[in-house]
Amino acid sequence: MTHNDKPVNDQHNLNFLDLFNQLPPVPPAPEPDGQHGAGRLAWLRAAWKRSWEQGGFLYERWEEVGQARHVSWYEIATWIKAALLFGGLSLIVLMLDAARDIASATLKGLSDVPASGAGDGSGLWGTVDHPIRVFLADQAAHLPVAPAALYAFWQLTGLLGLVGGFFGNAGARIAWLLFGIGSLAMTWSATPAGGRAAATGLAALMWALASIFALRGLTLRPIVHNYPPQFQPQFSPALHLHATLPAPTPPGDDYGDEPDNVHPLQR
Repeated sequence: MTHNDKPVNDQHNLNFLDLFNQLPPVPPAPEPDGQHGAGRLAWLRAAWKRSWEQGGFLYERWEEVGQARHVSWYEIATWIKAALLFGGLSLIVLMLDAARDIASATLKGLSDVPASGAGDGSGLWGTVDHPIRVFLADQAAHLPVAPAALYAFWQLTGLLGLVGGFFGNAGARIAWLLFGIGSLAMTWSATPAGGRAAATGLAALMWALASIFALRGLTLRPIVHNYPPQFQPQFSPALHLHATLPAPTPPGDDYGDEPDNVHPLQR
């Protein structure tokens, strides 16, 4: 151990120079004529072989890797912890960078969607879909985004909320509820006054039918977990009196231990 190496948690601090300390006691052979660096390569080859022998630098590191699967986090070698933390942080950075690129490409794709027709509003689905298209087109006139991009984003939100809610994701179910409330509000606002109530009611029914899948397994009843009763100590009330009885005095010696200044009537 060098003067800079100090044990941490009873572990020897690693030093890569220990790899070159695994040399055999015999010095390397001299370089032959015309072959520069042959002696140095032989020295490195000998150090590499010696480090994989029992007690060598690489042998000990490989043993620590094998033991890491069976010990706790606090007992793992420090260099393994550092490698795992560095790898985890690098993976998080890569995932965040990829997520940013995906989100930017998705938003750019929604903005570049060509304008589509508003539809004729025929049929049950057109009764609900047409007012939403009209509402988004009117609002997009005051926003720096195309009406088709708003409509595509509205569809994407509903699809993600429906699929995510089916698999029990809480955030997706919240998005599904907001998607339904927003759809009802847009249908009520953009539908003519004569058929506003019917169109909004039809939209509510469609949303309720789709909620059978999006809110699958959701219940308003409290969940009661009945666990088997554990060991409970029994309480047995009892009254314990501790009294100390004086030692009996021998006969004829009743007043032997009394002081002389005690009045006879007080005896």
